[in-house]
Amino acid sequence: HYHQGELFAEQVSLRRIAEQVGTPTYVYAASTIERHVRVLQESLAGLPHQLCFAVKANANLAILDILKQAGCGFDAVSGGELERLLALHVDTKTIILSGVGKRDDEIDAALKHHVLYICAESLEEIQAIAERAQAHGCRAPVTIRVNPDVDAQTHPYISTGLRENKFGVPIEDAHALCTQFREHPYVQ
Repeated sequence: HYHQGELFAEQVSLRRIAEQVGTPTYVYAASTIERHVRVLQESLAGLPHQLCFAVKANANLAILDILKQAGCGFDAVSGGELERLLALHVDTKTIILSGVGKRDDEIDAALKHHVLYICAESLEEIQAIAERAQAHGCRAPVTIRVNPDVDAQTHPYISTGLRENKFGVPIEDAHALCTQFREHPYVQ
């Protein structure tokens, strides 16, 4: 907000911050982040849910800690992002490991730390997760990202929901894939 023509964030002069630390610099308003989380949580009240923040959107440890304290879970797309969350002592039952082309060490870390689930993008990825779970003698919590073949009419470079996009299992294959792995000894 502006006060007497000067821009402030949470009662702190941004000009003063710039004078002390230089520019460019990033300034985040913790109370604004907390308020937005609260509004989202209130809008979902009464529904079973886990609000998750995509770490790739901002991996700043202070921001992630604010979100953790506000009750958020997290969506990590790499081993590095998972490590950041573990360093903050995030409850691993609130972490989702997603992302395309997970490496074995990333799957291993997710299994070791008992994340909420691992989101698979393909049959081959489910098989790779099952193999890693077997090697660890456990069952992997897996969900499947489904590609609905829906045009959200976004820029073609950021489109994710069309058949020709690289993300997710084709919607017509999803049921058969779930059926195939329903009784798998290493996938739940």
